[in-house]
Amino acid sequence: MITLGITGRSGCGKSTVTGVFSAHGIAVADGDQISRQVLLPGSPCLAQLAQQFGSDILQPDGSLNRRLLADRAFKTPEGTAALTAITHPEILHRFRLQKQAAQAGGARLFILDGATIVDTPFEAECDRLLVITAPFEQSVQRICARDGIAPEMARRRLNAQMPQQTLQAKADYLLVNDTTPQALRDKAEQLYITIMEEANALCPQEQ
Repeated sequence: MITLGITGRSGCGKSTVTGVFSAHGIAVADGDQISRQVLLPGSPCLAQLAQQFGSDILQPDGSLNRRLLADRAFKTPEGTAALTAITHPEILHRFRLQKQAAQAGGARLFILDGATIVDTPFEAECDRLLVITAPFEQSVQRICARDGIAPEMARRRLNAQMPQQTLQAKADYLLVNDTTPQALRDKAEQLYITIMEEANALCPQEQ
């Protein structure tokens, strides 16, 4: 089974590309979704985050004020690193469970959709890496529309993330999202064909 990591900075279009693969029946581990799951009330991660970023990130009902946490964590590279160190071990564990289930089910391709794959333990879990890039200000506009935040906060969030050039240097495949969503989907469809040909060559159909 080939495990393909799909990554890129915020607002690059990861969900659009992942949606193309998912529409073909490919199992996807959504890093953002797993990240949300490990931040639900009762998770041991919450106490660690409150200690690191302030007890007021927890609301009276025990739930997490995600926007406040993001604002503080993404303010500096050190904050982003602290957030990663607290949450990644549990996220990695849950990802591996999904990966094992896909492999046991006979899947030939499995997707990890995640913003933070390069230079983390998740990179070693991937056989191939697809990096999606987008112009900075286009990404800012997409983040603002998606999350309802001010452009200044979106720019700060992007600036706290790994440089685009660093991601590109690790890419086995690269998609540039600088025009329309449909153009990106068309590129992803072509890439899907290419990767499935590789997967089928590595895992020929049993007779």
